[in-house]
Amino acid sequence: MGRSKRSVYAVAVAVVCAVTVLGAPGVAFASPAPPAPSSAPTTSPDLTPAPSTDLEAVREKLDALYHDAAVATDAYNAAQEAAEKQSAEIVALAKKIVEGQKKLDDLKDRAGAAARSQYRTGGLPDEAQLMLSDTPSDFLDGAGRAIQGQRATKGLLGELTRTQEDLEQYSRDASAQWQKLEANRKVRATAQKRIEKQIAAAKKLESQLEKEEKERLAKLQEQAALKAQTAWLDTGILDEIDGKASAQGKKAIKYATAQIGKPYEWGAEGPAAYDCSGLTSEAWRSAGTTIPRTSQEQWKQLHRVAVKDMRPGDLIIYFDDASHVALYVGDGAIIHAPRPGRDITLAGAGTMPILGVVRPDA
Repeated sequence: MGRSKRSVYAVAVAVVCAVTVLGAPGVAFASPAPPAPSSAPTTSPDLTPAPSTDLEAVREKLDALYHDAAVATDAYNAAQEAAEKQSAEIVALAKKIVEGQKKLDDLKDRAGAAARSQYRTGGLPDEAQLMLSDTPSDFLDGAGRAIQGQRATKGLLGELTRTQEDLEQYSRDASAQWQKLEANRKVRATAQKRIEKQIAAAKKLESQLEKEEKERLAKLQEQAALKAQTAWLDTGILDEIDGKASAQGKKAIKYATAQIGKPYEWGAEGPAAYDCSGLTSEAWRSAGTTIPRTSQEQWKQLHRVAVKDMRPGDLIIYFDDASHVALYVGDGAIIHAPRPGRDITLAGAGTMPILGVVRPDA
């Protein structure tokens, strides 16, 4: 793919950035040059627009707040996923305990019947029973059945012991899972408080801006995203990326595309709203592949590929802490759920610092 094609893509992404406020964190982006100072006189300090340097500081602060919220969201989602697995395990263990208790009761009944049968024989030794028997053949037949009965009783007692041991183990396992469940509930609650705190702080910071300042801040965000995307394209990376989407990848892209315009909501997995990893995990679930719920686990567990080898449908993981993820759709673009207050959108793949690429259907 030549320089002219890269320019076309750069222009296309520029248009996207111009109509969409890209809200993903961007602390690594270079600051755009400040606009020329206005010559219009001002009469009140309260109405004076904040200098570009101040708005750039606001942008960086917002990025930091929403990034921290994203990290906490991953922790919340991980705890939620673990809690769901532990709850399912507890339910499964409870069923085993109920079934085991029924089996134990049945074994006890059978052991009791065997004991009563032995009591009815009087507990006489074999020699005495032979002397009291009318015919030796009757005794021998009875003795053979007695030996079989003794063996069965021994096996019965052994099974009863094993069942009791199984029940004790199930109980210990259930207790351990319950403790983990409680621990994850605490992690989830802590993460939720942190998310809400960071989002509230970001909203408060934005609310303090005047209308004109908000518009200028949006421009700064767009410029930062466009500058990062252009720099990424200028490396010639699209000349190397020529992979074709797999059948499953196409299905994942189709699903994600249908979600464009829906709002971001932390912890959400659709269908009305999504967070970043909720979108990617559900997109791939629709394609028939179950992947980890969080961006960090997607980075840890899924097969990694070089950026130059990625193909549409792959997931791009962002930031050193793997706190954001997007679905690559080709031609240097991604679909992602940016952050609170923003909608699922098409954006440039290079608008955020790329940690790496993973392939769910490797």
